[in-house]
Amino acid sequence: MPGETTERAKETAEKTGKIGMEMFVANNPLLPKKIFFTTGVGRHEDELVSFELALRDAKIEKFNLVTVSSIYPPGCEKVEVEEGLGELMPGQIVFCVMAKISSNEEGKQIYASIGAAIPEDSTLNGYLTEYYGYCDENESEEKIGKHSEEMAAYMLSTAFGIDDFKTFNVTKKAKVKDGYTTVVAAAVFVM
Repeated sequence: MPGETTERAKETAEKTGKIGMEMFVANNPLLPKKIFFTTGVGRHEDELVSFELALRDAKIEKFNLVTVSSIYPPGCEKVEVEEGLGELMPGQIVFCVMAKISSNEEGKQIYASIGAAIPEDSTLNGYLTEYYGYCDENESEEKIGKHSEEMAAYMLSTAFGIDDFKTFNVTKKAKVKDGYTTVVAAAVFVM
């Protein structure tokens, strides 16, 4: 039922107060405390190597990435890429929401975008969307990103009944050349 989880979170916050909710969040080892957003592009004659190069461009190639679905955790602080990376170690298992596309169709335009809808009330969860595909050469990253934001807003509103939120996105667009081109956009969680 839409909004049921949100109602439980609100009830918990009311019963325990903001401090109680913060303690719940702080003491849950699988609830991310921070998140950062990044994008990258990679090109190579081999598809797998182009993906690796896209991860390098996004600065997340050193981690064992595990993709998860699209819920922005309550109490999760958005940080800059460098701050988030500073709390991670090479080889660490890192959860992320990732949009990715690879193509070897020379001259085509591809994109990857993560849209976010984050409630003003930090005790509530938000929504992330993965949006990727082909686009026209004249379609801007701003337009693509706006669409990914709108999808996140729609999903947050219809799934959880939350209507007071802010939206943003990270989007990367590239022209396919030199064999395979891969673009990635990721929301990376820091536990």
